[in-house]
Formats: sequence, structure tokens, C-alpha cells
Amino acid sequence: TNQWFLPAVRGDIPPGCAAHGFVCDGTRILVFGGMVEYGRYSNDLYELQASRWLWKKVKPQAPSNGSPPCPRLGHSFSLYGNKCYLFGGLANESEDSNNNVPRYLNDFYELELQHGSGVVGWSIPVTKGILPSPRESHTAIVYCRKDVGSPKMYIFGGMCGCRLNDLWELDIETMTWSRPETKGTVPLPRSLHTANVIGNKMYVFGGWVPQSAGGEISAPDGEWKCTGSFSYLNLDTTEWIGLISDCQEDKSNLLPGPRAGHCAVAVGTRLYIWSGRDGYRKAWNNQVCCKDLWYLDTERPLAPSQVQLIRATTNSFQLKWDEVPTVEGYLLQLHADSPVPPVAGIRGTGVPETPVLSSQGGCSLHQSPQSLPSVPYPEMKVDHPSQTNNLIPNNVQVSLSSNSKVEGKEKVAAPENKVTQEAMKNHADATGFKESNAPSHLPVCTSSAQTSANVGELHDLDKQTVNPDASVSSTVSSSQTMVTQQAVKTESSSTNGAVVKDETSLTTFNSKSEAAETAYVMPSTRANTGQTNDSHSSRAPQRPPAPVKTRDRRWYDVGIFKNNSAVVSQFYLLPEETLNINSKTEGADVPDYRLLKKQDLFPGTVYRFRVAAINGCGVGPFSKISEFKTCIPGFPGAPSTVKITKSVDCIHLSWEPPASPSGNILEYSAYLAIRSTQLQENPSQLVFMRIYCGLKTSCIVTAAQLSNAHVDYTSRPAIVFRISAKNERGYGPATQVRWLQDMKTSGSK
Repeated sequence: TNQWFLPAVRGDIPPGCAAHGFVCDGTRILVFGGMVEYGRYSNDLYELQASRWLWKKVKPQAPSNGSPPCPRLGHSFSLYGNKCYLFGGLANESEDSNNNVPRYLNDFYELELQHGSGVVGWSIPVTKGILPSPRESHTAIVYCRKDVGSPKMYIFGGMCGCRLNDLWELDIETMTWSRPETKGTVPLPRSLHTANVIGNKMYVFGGWVPQSAGGEISAPDGEWKCTGSFSYLNLDTTEWIGLISDCQEDKSNLLPGPRAGHCAVAVGTRLYIWSGRDGYRKAWNNQVCCKDLWYLDTERPLAPSQVQLIRATTNSFQLKWDEVPTVEGYLLQLHADSPVPPVAGIRGTGVPETPVLSSQGGCSLHQSPQSLPSVPYPEMKVDHPSQTNNLIPNNVQVSLSSNSKVEGKEKVAAPENKVTQEAMKNHADATGFKESNAPSHLPVCTSSAQTSANVGELHDLDKQTVNPDASVSSTVSSSQTMVTQQAVKTESSSTNGAVVKDETSLTTFNSKSEAAETAYVMPSTRANTGQTNDSHSSRAPQRPPAPVKTRDRRWYDVGIFKNNSAVVSQFYLLPEETLNINSKTEGADVPDYRLLKKQDLFPGTVYRFRVAAINGCGVGPFSKISEFKTCIPGFPGAPSTVKITKSVDCIHLSWEPPASPSGNILEYSAYLAIRSTQLQENPSQLVFMRIYCGLKTSCIVTAAQLSNAHVDYTSRPAIVFRISAKNERGYGPATQVRWLQDMKTSGSK
């Protein structure tokens, strides 16, 4: 939500302190040491259970081969596995806190943690090699290569009377210290900087650095300044790469300003930077604390889950897909079975093939090319907060702030990274729905499940209800409602009508992967800032020569969406000249959505969907392809408001009639996904057994029937039911219900 909140903590609340050690282990946080007041340092250890906001002061056992860590500040405190590693810091040699006698430390401790809560005790590992020199305000990170299972801790920089820029490595398995040789330009000596690991890179930002350009300081108390320089160390090749130089001008405030003593945290592949101080000037005798939040996207986002269907009508779909963390939007595309005529005479609008970096006060989405050259010193720019807004077609929702002013000019950034300043705001994020499968051939139409913020949660242990809500948008392959004994989570998706005529009929699911669609080129798409709230530019797919398939496959943009849901009733037609492009060329024209014509969806037509996530590095890979069919007029809708009531030896299913019966309902059928040998060969093809047929809107599922049930692991473990209605024209689409299972107890089912 990008909203700060102040939790109501309780327990042994620690005193305020600065320059402490801090690690996060799951839902608990450990804080060690720090400066309580000037000259008075701490060696207390506190644990916060963030799930309950409960503080507890813990007392580790002293090491068997020495004394416990002395009070200190500016130390490093790093977590790996069930152990924390403490190195260095600054102690006060004087017993009088008003008479500060600094002593730099290079001692090394290991703290063993208990699982979940509590600690065992301190130990002093016996190390080999030469210890790093004493220091404080350095950084320490732990990295383990995927192909080599030996974790290593890296210490960089710090302060010991003068700033340092040396790099040290500790092999945690052999407890051996060494000085790795590095390539590239080593960052300036610094302290109070941050270092974070994302992938195989250690990102170093900010801190105190020498005032002189050459970095040479003749005296320990020479002139120093805060920096906004930014580099990373490739931990596999030990090569330094500079991203933002210390002398790089930033007159438009598109980058995080110089700072020290800030904090940085990696969330997935995104790096967040918060606060810090902008430097101390003796003439002013003061310094300013920053209150800004920035983030850097370091990689393209992963592919979202397969598009899921919540509801289909004769001319629209409600679609949803799993939320991808730390992305700015999603590009949704469709392909129609029926031929779609190209539109002639629509000119495109050129857009640079690099991502636009932006502030979350108004987020401009741009996609960089699908394959990017290696840029050793990429330029990184960010739009100023609250000066841009996402401009999109009618049904595309990217804008984060409707009050933001629009700035027409584009800021071009490096293709490999994105830095974004983020304004805190209250925004309810939609919870992602899990991937599901859907039949590939029957009409699709179902009721969705009502949720608060798209996911409902009830805690009635005996009865769970899911209500329809047409406002929920999703893209799924089958209408799914997830029900557990403790909570109800909806994963609504609409089946293509589970028309099962006997007890062993097979409903085939379609889960094509992008690898199978090799006959066309993946498009490069981005939104471009414009001047109105219903305009944006997006690169349309570029087509290779006619594929060697029975029909020409063309992907059309539905739009770019801020959230992981969409209501699709139209898509954009492409200019004829765009369709004839045989290969992607640098700087090719990009269709402007404002100039493109829209095509309505047709009844009884099969459409294929795919979705890709967008962040500052561009558009990521597309999801697997989902296939849905718009409803044929005259068939009944899907049953709604499904309830599951559990008893000792059976469960009770009940539902409401379809909202649109299109005539008299002649009967209902309920189906249960069962185990079969065919499932073992192809897990994406569920086999359904009919367990009820009749006019009643309820049925009993016996223990004997449940013992035959297949547990679906597509998302969370669940038993799958389907319920469909029949009128004079036949069966309509089914509502699929996923009854979530606690696998500790589901073995008896």
C-alpha cells in the first residue's frame, strides 16, 4: 500500500538507539547494540516477533572461549541460516560516557538462533587468515553461489580514523579470511553506506566519501562529504561496475540525493532506499535528514501466472492473474481464433526503446527491448515525484495518483536498472489469484467470488460461503473458489462448461506454454506519457513471415493495467503496415493507442490470452497461454454463492441458481476431480466424476467419494468441484470450487 503505519508494540520495548545491528529472520527481528545516548553504547539483544508486535529482551549464553561482545555501535550484524555474524564496531574505552575515548574493533562473534524464537548463545569462531583491520560503519553481506555451496561473507569499507574501501571475504564453512582481487573501478573510500545482495550482485550506495575528486586524503580529519554514487560488485566475477558516479550531475532531482546513514532493503529484485542524512557542514553546524523513499528495479520481472477467468459473457471476460511483486503494471494481449482484419492508414508514434524511470507519484511505464546490450556504466534517471501520470486507454489502469500533473517530456534511463522515487499513499493492492486450468472447448461463463480486496476470508469452521461479485476482475482458466476449514479464499475462474455425461468423462485443460508459440515474435510494449487520462503509446506486436501453422497467429494489445485484473470487451487493431513488419528494428514506429481502432469481442469465439509484467527494466516474459470462449446466447450462466459445510463423514455442497438462467433450469450437475492414471501422465488434465444430477441446489459428498478425490497442486493443495446448470439448450459453464486442504490432515480424505 506504500503507507507507513506505527504498530502498537508491547513487551520489553528497547530504548531508542542509533547505529545498531539489525537482522530479519522470517517474522522476527533481532536488534543488537547501538548508541543509546552520546558516549553510552549498548550490548543488549532484543527480539521482535513482528506477527504479534511483541518485544522480548533475550540473554544469550556467553562464549565458552572468551567474553561476550562489549557495548558498541557501527558494527555489522549479518544473518545466514540459523546464525548471526557480528563483526567490528566502535567502543568507548572510557567509563565516563561524557569522556568518549573511541576504540575501533575487529572482533568476530557468531550467535546461534533457536528456531522461531529465542537464541542459544554467543561463540567466538576460530578463524584462519588475516583478520580485517578494525573499523566501524562498514557493511557486511552473505552470498552463496547456486553452483557452489560455500557461503561467503563480504565486508566492505568503513571507518577507522579515515574511510576505507577495502573488500574482505570470509568463507563461512572453513572460517578463512582473505582479500579477493577485484576488477573494475573500486568505489571511493566510504562509511555509513549500504550494501545489499540481489542475485549475484552487491549494490553499494551512498555514504561519506573524500571531498577531493581523486579520493586522496592526507590527514585523518580531512574534508568529507555525503555521496549519491552507486555501484555494484559482481560476486561471481569480483568485478566492480559503476552505475551512478559521484560527479554525475542531477539538476532535475531524478536520482536519490547524496546521503549517509540511510537504510536499504532488497524486496525480490527491487532495492528500496529510505532516509539518511545529507551531510554535516561545520559552518552551518547542522545537517538535514532525508524523508524520501526510492527504489531501483534491477531485473525484468518474472512471468505472471497463467491468465485466469472469473466471468465470461457473450462479449466480455473478467480476467485475473497472480500478482507479481514489485511491478508497475501488466501488458495483456489476446489472439483470436477468427481472423481479425488489419486496419490501414494508421501511423505509429516513435518511442525510445529504453525504460522511462518514474516516481510513484505518477508512474510512467516503459518497456525496454526484449534483449538488451551490456552497459558497463548505464545512465539512470527518474521522473520527479508527482509530475507524471500514467496515461492509458479507457480500460487500462496504471495511474497511481489521479491528482498528479502530466509532464509530456520523457526521461530516458539505463536499460538494465531503474531507480524510482516512491511517494507513500494509501492504496489497496489486489491479492493475486493462483493459476488454474480450464477446459479448452466449451462456452465460458461463470460467477465470480465476492471478496474484500479480491480475496474473501471467513473464519467459520463449519460453513464457508463465496458470494458472486461482478466487480471482481480476473483472468483464469476456470472459475475457482478456494475453501478451507479455517478460511475461505476465492480463486474464481470460469470453466468452459464442464459438460460431463458420465462418471468418467474427461474435461481437457489447455495450458500451452510460450515455447510452443514459436511462429510469432514476442512484442515489445510500453506506455508513454501523453496529455489526457485515456491515452498512451504501446508497441504493437511485430510479426514474422507467415507461420507454418494452419492459421496465422497475431497477438493484439488489450492494454496495460496497473492491477492484476482486467475486464476485457475490446482489443486494439493494428495498422496493416505494422502487421507486415518481418523483424524488429531499432527505433521502429510504435502504434499510438489514441489512434488505433478497437475491436469488440464476439459471442461464441475462442480467445487466447497471455500477460507480462512491467517494471523499470521493461516488460518481462509472457505467461503461459490461456484459452477462453465467450458465451453463446441462450445458455444458462454458472451457479453462484457456493457453500461448503463440513460434517464428520461428509460435506454438504449448496449453491444459488445462475443470475442469468436464459430460460428454465432443467437440472444441475456437480462433479468431483478424481485420481486417474491419465492425471499422472498429464497433470494439467483433470478427470471429473459426476457426483450429483438433479433439480435441487444442494448435494451431499460422501466420505467414499472424497476418498477418490484428486488433490490439485496447481496453486495451493485443494480438492476441486464443479457445478453447472442446464436449460433447454443444454449445459452452461460450470463454477469451479477449490476446497483448500491442510495436507497434515488431508491424507485421510
